[in-house]
Amino acid sequence: MATLAILGCQWGDEGKGKLVDALADRAAWVVRFQGGSNAGHTLVVDGEKTVLHLLPSGILRANKTCVIGPGTVVHMGTLLKEIDELRQRNALRGRLLLDYRAHLVLPSHYILDALMEKKRTIGSTKRGIGPCYADKARRVGLRAADLVDLEHFERRVEQHLEASNARIQELGGRPMLTAELKNELVDQARRLNPYLADTVQALHGALAEGSNILFEGAQGALLDIDFGTYPFVTSSNTGIGGVCTGAGVPPRHIQRVLGVLKAYATRVGEGPFPTELADELGGKLRERGSEFGATTGRPRRCGWFDAVAARFALAVNGVDALAITKIDVLTSFRKLAICTKYRIGGQETDHFPARLQELELVEPVYEYWDGWTDNLKGIQNRAELPAPVEAYLCRLEELLEVPIALVSTGPDRDALMSWGPDPWEGAS
Repeated sequence: MATLAILGCQWGDEGKGKLVDALADRAAWVVRFQGGSNAGHTLVVDGEKTVLHLLPSGILRANKTCVIGPGTVVHMGTLLKEIDELRQRNALRGRLLLDYRAHLVLPSHYILDALMEKKRTIGSTKRGIGPCYADKARRVGLRAADLVDLEHFERRVEQHLEASNARIQELGGRPMLTAELKNELVDQARRLNPYLADTVQALHGALAEGSNILFEGAQGALLDIDFGTYPFVTSSNTGIGGVCTGAGVPPRHIQRVLGVLKAYATRVGEGPFPTELADELGGKLRERGSEFGATTGRPRRCGWFDAVAARFALAVNGVDALAITKIDVLTSFRKLAICTKYRIGGQETDHFPARLQELELVEPVYEYWDGWTDNLKGIQNRAELPAPVEAYLCRLEELLEVPIALVSTGPDRDALMSWGPDPWEGAS
């Protein structure tokens, strides 16, 4: 048995989906454990692009059991659309299980999300994720388990629509939830019933049988509800703790953690971003890296690599090895910068501040490295890398004090180079 958790260690959009897809070849199970359709994992296989929001990124590989775990929140329409699209392309290769305990994102959550974002700008994707997790905490949410008995589900939906319309009016919105919508939700419930399962029981059975399991995170460590740049965060635990609470697997069964980092940094939405480049260089990074949200299409804020923030994320999540993505995007930059420390009030520190007010005062302390113009496409061997690329990656490894295992040199599944230890190494 081997288990591996793949976690984003910046502000999301690090390329986790590609890593899960690539490493799923050695897993029997792939488990999505938190978040919802606010995530967008982009896979490129044989030149064909697939964007997933809820389906685990192992779904394109044959004979994989893909789990949407208890810690996720599921918009039924989005999930069914993804299933239908992959079926039409004959690309739904894995077996899908949806846990009974997963909470449902309903149309009311979308409406409430948009209304609340008008009152306070957080940078929400407006996919209803926050309101759904809030209903979960208030103990009034609907779960996938409610889908089993359609008459019961219809009654629950009626109660939910009535209560939600009242909340929408309180926030200044117009009631939009109707009987027609109820019928649509019941039909979606009927279609999802075949996928329902107790995935916790199934996963513990897989562990007992010695199966290899891959845990797939969404968003990134700096958007964690507890450890991120609160309140500019998502509504779930995106880190290692979320694997336990969101999949139902105890800590002793999480053997290895692979942290995913871009070779630079990006952020979507509001919130502090110490190394942001609000200039031509930031625009060049955005253009070269196609930095637009897979879920919303919003342009991402771009900046230099932040080693201070990354070290914090790696420490909190006990990361064993790294995957560095999008190194090819840095081709053609004459000089590259790495933030090695912060300066706050004239004092230098290598610690990531817990207080938002302090983080907003950060001045990044940079060191500069030579860039390169070489095309990295097709490079599979570390020895073939141009010297400046090797030097840049070695410096990241030195600053982060965690070995690099893999380096991504392009969007395709095969554009992945072994750099150091096998990510599965030590997981047994």
